Formats: sequence, C-alpha cells, structure tokens
Amino acid sequence: MIDLRSDTVTKPCPEMIKAMAAAVVGDDVFGEDPTVNELEAFAAQYFGKEAALFCVSGTQTNQIAINVHVKPGGEVICHEESHVYKYEGGGIARNSGASVRLLRGDRGRITAAEIEKYINPIHDVHFPISQLVSIEDTANRGGGAIYDFEEILKIKAVCQANNLPLHLDGARLMNALAVNGIDTHTYCAPFDSISICLSKGLGAPVGSLLLGSADFIMKARRVRKVFGGGMRQAGFIAAAGLFALKYNVDRLIHDHSHAKLLEIGLKKCAWVADIVPVETNIVIIQLTEMERRDQLILELAKNGIKVIAFGPGLIRMVTHLQITKEDIEMVCLKALSIN
Repeated sequence: MIDLRSDTVTKPCPEMIKAMAAAVVGDDVFGEDPTVNELEAFAAQYFGKEAALFCVSGTQTNQIAINVHVKPGGEVICHEESHVYKYEGGGIARNSGASVRLLRGDRGRITAAEIEKYINPIHDVHFPISQLVSIEDTANRGGGAIYDFEEILKIKAVCQANNLPLHLDGARLMNALAVNGIDTHTYCAPFDSISICLSKGLGAPVGSLLLGSADFIMKARRVRKVFGGGMRQAGFIAAAGLFALKYNVDRLIHDHSHAKLLEIGLKKCAWVADIVPVETNIVIIQLTEMERRDQLILELAKNGIKVIAFGPGLIRMVTHLQITKEDIEMVCLKALSIN
C-alpha cells in the first residue's frame, strides 16, 4: 500500500533506530535525561529561543502553550479551521477554560487587520478578554498554505500594541521554511511560543517541541506535569528527534516536488474537479461529485492507495519521506484508471 493519509505514518529509518538504541537516558522529570536535555538545548539554539520543552505531541505542546498564556474566561483568537480549535478535542475549553474568537481568513491564514478588528474591548464586561493570538504555518486545512512573513510581522505589531502574546502552531514549520528560505532565527523571533512536530515531515516516531523564553518554558514544564506529560527515560525517543532535526530537514523539498507531481497528475482524472494550489506536501482534492467521496476512497484503497476524507467532497493526500517518485507515478497512473 502507498500510504498518503498523512506524514504522521512514517517509520524510523535504520539510522534513526540505531541512534535511538544508542541513546543515553535518565529520569527526565528530574531533569536527568542527557539526550532529552541535548535535544532541548539543540532546538532552542536552532530556532533562536531561550529554551525548549520536549513533549509527546503537537496537541500537547499547543495546549500547554495556551494554558500558560491564557487565564480561565479569556479568549484565543485563531482561524476557524486551525488545528488548535478543530482537531484538539475541545482542549482550549477543557484544559484552559477559555473561549475562542474564530476568524474566517484565507486557506487557514488570518491577517493583522482581521485580528485587530476582533480584539475585544478590555473594559467592556460583556466580552471575554482577548488573551492570545494563535496562527498555524503551514496551514493544514488550507492545503499546506504558507504565511507571508511580512504579514506575520504585521500580526506581531498588532499583538504588541494590544499586549497579546503570539503563538505559532508550527507542526509543519520546517515545510514552510523549506519553501520561503527564511532563517530559523529570523522567522521565529516574532513568536512568544512555538510548537514544532518532529513526527510529521521530519520522520521521528513520536514527539514535539515547545519553544519560548526560559520563564515561559519553566511554566510550561509545570503544566506538562499537570497534564500527565512528564516522561521518565524519554531519551530513546528524544534521540529520534535529534536525528530528525539534524538529518531530515533538507530532504523536505523532495516531499514538496512529489506533491506538485500529484497535483499535475491528478488534475487529469475525471473525478477531480480541482486541487487546492499545492505549496508544500499537502494535496487537497475537490471532487466533481461530492457524494462519491467515500466510494472513491475505497476505490483508491483497492488500487493500493490509502487516502483520507477531508470534508464534504474533499480528499487529502500528504507526501512524506517514505513516498518515492515511483510511488507518485504509480498513484497518478492508477488514479487515472478510476472513472
């Protein structure tokens, strides 16, 4: 099977497994796991932040960040299709007792002008207090769309003017940077907190990083413990994250080229009405007949291709490190045979 459901389905390569097996470990809750400590120090330096915290998932890093930034009864401003709102089990309400202000935006992205318009008046007791702005880059629901960095700087200016922290759900940040070519320190500077997944395009089996100031990460470490996220000999999985950051970043451009090939090939299929413009490694297919979605997913599976439903009349494919150019050519060929 050619599995295009997500870039989360990857398995460690032999070199990564070797690094994991050789990891020196200790008790991370006591701060004594040398491999976790190395990963956190490496990541902080790599992204230009004071400190980092190793967690089990992007959902956990996002939810910890929100919990640190927002008090109960506060409000998080984000896109209506953002992962922190749509795919984290209602965690903003459940974990932090906060509400959300959902903005429509464009392909998962929001603008400084939209944000400024919907910041609540702080002295009007009818409204929750706006306490955090969260953006997602790349935007999953937008088909891997990338933010214009100049817009991010404008968003930061609005946040500063209104004393609001700015959080980045950068689950696929490295995919964005592979396209825009911006230095990690330059890109990450505007954000008060950043969540980065190691288990998507970077190919680690598990793990995400939360980045921020030393004070922020100290508070986040306490929240991680409260959320049940304290790990013991976590160096075995941290070693995979180190390997991923050191050796799997440069190869992301291949995933992007494979996704472009999919875009070109699939547009020739009779059952494809259109494809959301491909910018990174996510391909969202709009079907000619919305009601055929589940049938087409089954047809593709019969042809050895795993994909996922992505809404009414939508199918998603995601390229990753275990998908080859030959796999893409086979997918296009078999997809073309489906009526």
